Amino acid sequence: MTEITFQEDPSIELLQWLARGSLKQNLLRAIRLWVWLKFLYGEESHSLNLDHSFKFAEWQQAFFTHEPTDKIPPKHDDHCNCAKTVSDWLINVLEDETQWRNSLKQHDQLSDETIDDTLETRLFAVTRRSLQDDLRILVELGWLNKSKTTYQKVNQFPDFPQVIQNKGNSSNFNALIPELEITLQNFAEPIGSFNRFFLEIDFIISPIAQDRLEDHQAQLKDLWQQFPTPPVELIYDSAKLEKVVKCIVYPICLYYSRRAIYLCAFGETPNQQGDYYNYRLDRIEQITPLTWSDPKLPKNLLKYYPHQLPDTNLIQKEIGQVWGFDFYLPSQLMLLRFGRNFHDKYIKNTFRHETFKEIDYHEAQELIEKSTDTNEQQTVLDILKLRSSDDAYYRVNYRDGDINVIHRLRAWRPNVEVLLPYKLRQQMLQEVAKEAEIYLSEE
Repeated sequence: MTEITFQEDPSIELLQWLARGSLKQNLLRAIRLWVWLKFLYGEESHSLNLDHSFKFAEWQQAFFTHEPTDKIPPKHDDHCNCAKTVSDWLINVLEDETQWRNSLKQHDQLSDETIDDTLETRLFAVTRRSLQDDLRILVELGWLNKSKTTYQKVNQFPDFPQVIQNKGNSSNFNALIPELEITLQNFAEPIGSFNRFFLEIDFIISPIAQDRLEDHQAQLKDLWQQFPTPPVELIYDSAKLEKVVKCIVYPICLYYSRRAIYLCAFGETPNQQGDYYNYRLDRIEQITPLTWSDPKLPKNLLKYYPHQLPDTNLIQKEIGQVWGFDFYLPSQLMLLRFGRNFHDKYIKNTFRHETFKEIDYHEAQELIEKSTDTNEQQTVLDILKLRSSDDAYYRVNYRDGDINVIHRLRAWRPNVEVLLPYKLRQQMLQEVAKEAEIYLSEE
């Protein structure tokens, strides 16, 4: 049997294919998969002396000098592969590192600082679960076969760097974003050897934190496959409270909202208010499974176990009814005013939420009279009298305190005015005054 050899350099095209999505978020994994291929099929394979069929433990023993561990290995031996940085793996491989960096920056708009941080990262200083996920991806991409706990090298490489189509994943993606279903169907395959449709989303999680994110997702997936799903104890670094807290919760689902992935959970909360909370997944330091007989469980969990625990339908329903991602916050009425020119260009014929509805000037006046505190009612009515009836007025039910709603209002400034609620109007006024103070201080 003729032995096939992998001799590819880590081109941006190859890394993009190995990333199976955003290279910006999966750069470390893509480079690590490239190293896997070098040691499985390249000249480096002779140093491991692995058989055609091998087990994960055998690869670990051949690749590392440290004993197998479930945790991220500390730097213990300069000669161990876990000590090597990305830069160590790429040295003497890239013919033109400057060109490679420039291509990477152009492809994914990465800053020099981010690339430098990536190059200084120990590539194989990851958990056992992450390494096993690497193998799973190589199997899915066609670089390995698997039989129970044994992996087999292939006799023919998959086609690369062309994208492998996965219709099952495409179908699932359509279900998540039904508005893009037709677009995804039309451009699911490359046209003229190039992908012609790209989806860019705000995702603020650092690529360095991607391993932790993947570990949490894999652990939650395992827990959700158990019946009943067990409660967990979270160690959570709360940005709002500026401290690390412990919360015992029932994990419901993962949710992407604007910039990050969140764990929606029921039980204890960081601020000890209410029963629900959206935990940003990358700020969870540890997830520890518990049992339903654990004496530490809070009363609100035990009250609803086993037949009344919340599910994803409840979350979807609440988000659909009121504008805002933090579905557990109280609902409140908001009244907004847009200048007609801005409205006609950027608000008209757009969808914000089911409850985001345009009303006329007189309806806005009636809304203030019906829903405003007596002490504030006349103040807001006097403000309305100074506004044009030709402007655009909107009412919407929103989650009071939801940061995503606040971000949207800030993004609309200075073309939006909050009329109700008066408390939120005052908050916007204080923000504008503080912002103006910053710029005016330079005058």
